[in-house]
Amino acid sequence: MRSLTVNACVLAIAAGSLLMGAILVWTGRPHFAHLLWTLGALPALGFVLYDVAYSLVRRKAGIDVLAAVAIVGAFLLGEYLSAIAIAVMFASGQALESFAQARAGREMFALLARAPHNAYRMEGDALICIDLDAVRIGDRLLVRAGDTVPVDGLVQSSSATLDESVLTGESVPVERRQGDMLRSGGVNAGAPFEMRAVETAQRSTFAGIARLVESARTSRAPASRLADRYALWFVPISLGLAAIAWLASGSPVRALAVLVVATPCPLILAVPVALVSGMSNCARRGILIKGGAALEGLARAKVLFFDKTGTLTGGQARLVQIQADAPVDKLEVLRTAASLDQVSAHITASAIVSAARERSLRLSLPTEVIEEPGAGLSGTVDGVSVRVGTPDFVCRSLPRPGWSATFLATVGGEGGSAVYVAKDGKVIGALHLADQIRVETSRALRMLRQVGIVHMTMLTGDRSDVAAAIGAAVGVDEIRAGLDPAGKLAALGEVPDGVTSIMVGDGVNDAPALAAAGVGVAMGARGAAASSEAADVVLLVDRLDRLAEAVHLAKASRRIAMQSVALGMGMSLVAMALAAAGYLAPVYGAALQEVIDVIAIANSLRALRVAPLRVSRRRLPAEQALRLRAEHEELLPLLDRLSSLADQVLAMPPEQAVPALRQFDQLLAEKLVPHEAADDARVYPMVAGLLGGDDPMASLSRTHREIFTLARRLHGLVQALVPASVDEAAMREVQRILYGLDAILRLHFAQEEELYLTLS
Repeated sequence: MRSLTVNACVLAIAAGSLLMGAILVWTGRPHFAHLLWTLGALPALGFVLYDVAYSLVRRKAGIDVLAAVAIVGAFLLGEYLSAIAIAVMFASGQALESFAQARAGREMFALLARAPHNAYRMEGDALICIDLDAVRIGDRLLVRAGDTVPVDGLVQSSSATLDESVLTGESVPVERRQGDMLRSGGVNAGAPFEMRAVETAQRSTFAGIARLVESARTSRAPASRLADRYALWFVPISLGLAAIAWLASGSPVRALAVLVVATPCPLILAVPVALVSGMSNCARRGILIKGGAALEGLARAKVLFFDKTGTLTGGQARLVQIQADAPVDKLEVLRTAASLDQVSAHITASAIVSAARERSLRLSLPTEVIEEPGAGLSGTVDGVSVRVGTPDFVCRSLPRPGWSATFLATVGGEGGSAVYVAKDGKVIGALHLADQIRVETSRALRMLRQVGIVHMTMLTGDRSDVAAAIGAAVGVDEIRAGLDPAGKLAALGEVPDGVTSIMVGDGVNDAPALAAAGVGVAMGARGAAASSEAADVVLLVDRLDRLAEAVHLAKASRRIAMQSVALGMGMSLVAMALAAAGYLAPVYGAALQEVIDVIAIANSLRALRVAPLRVSRRRLPAEQALRLRAEHEELLPLLDRLSSLADQVLAMPPEQAVPALRQFDQLLAEKLVPHEAADDARVYPMVAGLLGGDDPMASLSRTHREIFTLARRLHGLVQALVPASVDEAAMREVQRILYGLDAILRLHFAQEEELYLTLS
């Protein structure tokens, strides 16, 4: 399609000629007006003839042939005013389409406008500006305030603040700590920071996004191709109706009027505008769609396949459980392991250090560290020898504790990994790490069913027992475990003909399956770089619920496109009938057709304003949601201490147990109970206002009542304990209350976080 500037110039020439010709007629010089109108219509006629010839070369039936016939016919009949009116109509339609396409793709193409062009490499004490293509893996780069991150890399400074709104649609700046991964395309919203490149410019995230946008810009949707097929019968019908009107009335002017209102058909304008609007709307939500065909595929899809790791789960190891050998505190086990793991680059060590930092534990700097790749580390922490790693590595010369067999069975059954921790020649505990289900997964699957997905299958290479546990937790319809890439392809091949399937994966290991599915969807940052080759859709935000929004927006955009077609063609057919009956002169027909075009395109642009799927029209501010999440993270040490105390309280001597219980009871009174009371008094009323209804927070408020009840009962029992004469039955009741509090608090926090995520 020609640029908006060219179309605007053609429109300006035609409209200016029409206006100046009207002035000449008013001043009594019609012959000069006819000449001016003829000259003003020639540029439009030239472009029309070019479009017709271009369509014929490509063996397509273009609707523009009607405009060419109408303008030439008006000249032959001496209808100079009609000729210039048709030229204005054609030029304004082209300009309107160009403007609408630019408006519809504004958010999508805004990504390219933020493309970095150079980087600042640090060479000794010098800072050198280099071309982006000159960046090499391992280069130390400085990202200045306001600059775009040039390539994918790791943060080398203590922290970095980034605005990733153009990539993800998330307006709140994100914090990255030392060692965290950075995606190219984010903007430095804080102080300058150093980073180390881990990819070249061509292989970085932004390059993959740019390829996707370019592919989307040049692709043609099935509905757009369908418009060309409509032209095969619409053009003959229009010409036939014009001929009938001429023969029935004996006036060629009626035939001209019929052709005028049939030119150009809103069908050609409205469909691409609606689909590009939908793609742009998706881009604003952090959903990048490769082209109109992918958008229509999402709209038709009924069957969904998931890869488990990185899709239903987070794709990264997270701390699930801490096992401590009595009387060691669980947090001390984690602190010891994290202190030693600080110097390791292993992914498991990074997960342990992150868990310790989340709990604000003070880590010590290890010395004399020796690492056995794939096994573990040994070294000195606070002057004491420490070993951290696999059970075989840590227990190579140490006896295994009594809880070891049960702990390993639990870890194996849940598909996780066990990290043992030894200190001063004794195993003091172990850490259970696993790839956990995403917070939003269950909600995302419910949303997908809401938008029309009828069958969901989880594909994974994991063992069947691990896959069954994950599948049952999230509620998929079918589970297929132990699959290699060929097995995943075979599963996709079983989809019946005519049924569109979606495959969701990470864009790397699942590339064959992504390419074979009706629509391949790559998740988050890991999928973006590889997805331009394999996937049709990239979720730039690493959240599965955005897939449900993508399907919802695709369905709405396709529905609006079809509405615009029906509306535009219906009005054009009515106008053609009026023109054939002699009720519509060519000049008025041109004006009416212009109105029809505007109505059809304006309706198509509604796809830009389709609201995402939400439980409420109003939103919880992102800053508020982050604050609430941070409050939960501050309470993580208290939950860990609660779990540790519940496990050990019966085995502890009374002179240790009673002070420990009283100290924990004081923590409950000072931190947990005020937090829950504040939630009930201030947060819940605000959330209830967003949700609507009579009392939408009733169930969570009821949980608060149970937490307060257990806290009061624990306080009463602890105050009654006397170290010199501790009653065993009372201690068992204390342990029962501790376990009850632990279970209800963890469930309650998970429910609240899912709710806040839903509203934010």
